[in-house]
Amino acid sequence: MNKELLEAMEVLEKEKNISKDTLIEAIENSLLTACKNHFGKADNVKVTVNPNTCDFAVYAEKAVVENVEDDCLEMSLADAKMLNPKYEIGDTVQIPLDSKKFGRIATQNAKNVILQKIREEERKALYNEYYMKEKDVMTGVVQRYLGRNVSINLGRVDAILNESEQVKGETFRPTERVKVYVIEVKDTPKGPRVSVSRTHPDLVKRLFESEVAEVRDGTVEIKAIAREAGSRTKIAVKSNDANVDPVGACVGLNGSRVNSIVSELKGEKIDIINWDDNPAYLIENALSPAKVICVVADEEEREAQVIVPDYQLSLAIGKEGQNARLAARLTGFKIDIKSETQAREMGLFEQMGLQYGDTSSENYEEEQEEPESYQEYEENYQEDGSEQ
Repeated sequence: MNKELLEAMEVLEKEKNISKDTLIEAIENSLLTACKNHFGKADNVKVTVNPNTCDFAVYAEKAVVENVEDDCLEMSLADAKMLNPKYEIGDTVQIPLDSKKFGRIATQNAKNVILQKIREEERKALYNEYYMKEKDVMTGVVQRYLGRNVSINLGRVDAILNESEQVKGETFRPTERVKVYVIEVKDTPKGPRVSVSRTHPDLVKRLFESEVAEVRDGTVEIKAIAREAGSRTKIAVKSNDANVDPVGACVGLNGSRVNSIVSELKGEKIDIINWDDNPAYLIENALSPAKVICVVADEEEREAQVIVPDYQLSLAIGKEGQNARLAARLTGFKIDIKSETQAREMGLFEQMGLQYGDTSSENYEEEQEEPESYQEYEENYQEDGSEQ
């Protein structure tokens, strides 16, 4: 038994994730290369390796002929009968070759063949391992800044977090652990090149899948996500079980589930709304926390007209238009928001076939009196848009 070779193969299989069959194939090819360098040709050379003991044998097959024209491929009948009297013209003789007698150059070339194969298989194994992580979230350790890009160690490879995939204003410290979304894994001569992101909307989706069991098992489905990284994310969820509240499942007891995701995203606000197949109801939900009087959606044109109470207009539009912008991305509709006063002056109620008095904000799901101003209304809301 070739104990040393067997142990070396077991170590490579364990540490480098290279199969023993691949290593055996590399050894066979290296011995064939050594024979070709030593004898000038190796067309008739055969190599056998026992996978259990790692014992190997190298032999040349020669045809028995009357007149020998090529010593490497043929041998005379007289020489054959010296090995075994039973040989006749046309038989094939297997002659063992002593690999220890190969020259230094032949041995070095054989070694290079094995090392090259090991490097190729190691790179392939690494690529396959991380390719399976593509479009998923991984936890990495911040290594260093490369200009404005960040090198993040993901275990056996380093990933690059480009400046364009970083959240504006977010900084990292060396050795800090951070979750990243794997965008792409490329196979290169120097090994797999992994590109990651902290701004991709699917980062939020994967974090909810890891944190919320109902999302992970499919009970709660994430239908749409709109994100402005570092500021706010809107996520629409739907329950496939009538007994499960999708928003409540994602928020968790006292906000425990969503708060852990917010913490991972370093304070980014997350609005969770109910998905509705009716686009009008979906748009109403998407504009939360603003209250809506009515919505008229045109599915063919993907446009919607929304009317809100006067004091809700600023809240519906949001700071620098963020709330309306995210709602439009989430629903896929171009949303035009008007206040009650604007709608009345433009005759929108009549165009919608509604009576203004029937759709007044005083009668639209409002049990409380209208505040004197938007600022007073805003005071009743926390910064994340939920009621205090």
